[in-house]
Amino acid sequence: MMVFHRFGILCLLLLTLPSTAKESFERTELREPCRDHQLTRQALFGDLHVHTSYSFDSYLSSQRRDPWDAYRYAKGGAIILPDANGDQTIEARIGRPLDFTAVTDHAEFFGQINVCTLDDSKLGYWWPHCMMTRASNIWLQLLAANWWTDLGGQLEDPPSKSFACSVSDCDKGDRETWQQTQQAAEDHYDRSEECGFTTFVAYEYTEAFDQNNMHRNVIFRNTEVPAMPVSVYDTGYDSFPSLWRQLRTRCTDQDNTCDVLSIPHNSNLAGGRMFRDPENERETLDRLFFEPVVELIQHKGASECRFDRLRKMGLDTIDEACDFEQIPADNLNMMGTVHGKVRTDRALEVPLEQFARRNMVRNALKDGLKIKQQTGTNPFVMGFIGSTDSHSAAPGSAEENNYVGHLGRRDAQYTNVQDHFFSNPGGLAVVWAEENSRDSIFAAIRRKETYATSGTRPSLRFFAGDLADELCQSYDMLEQAYANGVPMGGNIRGLNESPDFLVSVQKDPGTQGSAGTDIQRVQIIKGWVDENGVSREQVFDIAGRKDNGAGINPANCERVDQGMTQSCKVWRDPQFKVNEDSFYYVRVLENPSCRWSTLQCQAAGVNPFAENCASQAEKATALAQASGATGDVYSKCCIDPTSAAFYSPTLQERAWSSPIWYHSQ
Repeated sequence: MMVFHRFGILCLLLLTLPSTAKESFERTELREPCRDHQLTRQALFGDLHVHTSYSFDSYLSSQRRDPWDAYRYAKGGAIILPDANGDQTIEARIGRPLDFTAVTDHAEFFGQINVCTLDDSKLGYWWPHCMMTRASNIWLQLLAANWWTDLGGQLEDPPSKSFACSVSDCDKGDRETWQQTQQAAEDHYDRSEECGFTTFVAYEYTEAFDQNNMHRNVIFRNTEVPAMPVSVYDTGYDSFPSLWRQLRTRCTDQDNTCDVLSIPHNSNLAGGRMFRDPENERETLDRLFFEPVVELIQHKGASECRFDRLRKMGLDTIDEACDFEQIPADNLNMMGTVHGKVRTDRALEVPLEQFARRNMVRNALKDGLKIKQQTGTNPFVMGFIGSTDSHSAAPGSAEENNYVGHLGRRDAQYTNVQDHFFSNPGGLAVVWAEENSRDSIFAAIRRKETYATSGTRPSLRFFAGDLADELCQSYDMLEQAYANGVPMGGNIRGLNESPDFLVSVQKDPGTQGSAGTDIQRVQIIKGWVDENGVSREQVFDIAGRKDNGAGINPANCERVDQGMTQSCKVWRDPQFKVNEDSFYYVRVLENPSCRWSTLQCQAAGVNPFAENCASQAEKATALAQASGATGDVYSKCCIDPTSAAFYSPTLQERAWSSPIWYHSQ
């Protein structure tokens, strides 16, 4: 048992809570009341997908920071990370602290990494695979990575444990790592009235048979957690529905306050398997209960929608903004580039005709409406969050101008441009919660009052209901919106005319050293099924315009901002039909700014906008090779965006609200 009893004296403090605060969400933990408690809720920014040295793919990339370091980084502290040679020389610090974080190390390998890396008195520590994991040579590290993925059932063999477990106690290592994961979360959780920072006990369930990503981040509400996590070793080929069933048995069906969510991520790399048709009613109900939100963006790409800029063709979409941070491949082999060369054909670009529709979340949402017509229940009712998937213990490190990589030495310094050019810094999870506490944040995620960002921090509100035209001018706008409507993630039913949609956005204020970018456009994306049973979508620009004159200075990437700093509007669907089920969500597009890769290329003396970019790249590569680099380093900086389907040296940072669903009955 963890030493949580020291907080028992706080029981009496719960009795002093104002009645309005007690009624806003259920409290399941003992802690001091938060001084900052807002009934109209506040935006809290966080990261629910973070790996540390407890994860095999973090440790074998020369990354040595543990969960305590990750939480310290999230709160604004500095940590030391490996450089491209694997030496611990890079100091990293986030530009703005986060409000909440969950460390989500791979549960499958808790005990095995414990045995392989922590105690040289254990015989298993000296098993060759463990020695390769600790090696400093990049090729030995990559061979070890392949071995680990095979043990996890991600290649051809079923899940199995390392031989190191035959000579050392991996079960004990599992327990130790799980206890340390809990302790680190407890040590950094602010239980005082300041409520300055929230942590969650969490882990990652790492299913990826044949490298098709089915990963979930498992987030617990409080300190009531199972004795051990449910991993792929428990589910085997029964897959994620078995995860849900076992989470019920070990957590939610227990006679305590255990509660849990599983958050899918990277459906873009799932080979079409993440959002399959439910095989039975139990699977539908479990998905709806355990997975209220999906991670829409992280460093391995965005999963909203997909558009090929060269072919002017989308994956069941004509939305040109769907070219944003798309990974060319459709599986986890997308990371198979070393020293500038792609090492596996499965990392190559997959044509739209072969790319599964439901890799993209918007298509899954549309198909959910169709399934409801057939079965009476929509299995894909998901809100949105973003996160980083940092494997460098760097939660929230989603800033383009402060990006140190997320894969240890594998994308440190020049290797970021060389081998992970099409990756990105990831995104953030934002919740509208009354206070910065576990119960309040968890409840916000459960009701889907969340939004995702690509790394910046705009404020985004979205409501639907019976709302006044002049609501934006009302001093009590939020009180009225909650009283007469539902927020993002909510449901509205059986209307005779279009609901009133309130959309209120404020630009990211930025930091003292880096101002936020103005907003270019505010959009509402609608999905529905028409009278012929065909799924449809439409994008409405409700504020701003594409040709607003904003841009960047190609010489130095300084922004030329001519956009909006804020926008508030009550909007109605001009094509609304009372008998058509539909969903609506908001997308906020910022003005163009330079991508992280452009900034890092320019820092190396290679300007993607320059006519002599190729000669600059040759010179910079020669300098990098003189310092130890192998192979071509900087030629990707000079990719011509007119010949690349998904790449541009500039990007438009964005935010996506969780949808609001309209039900005709």
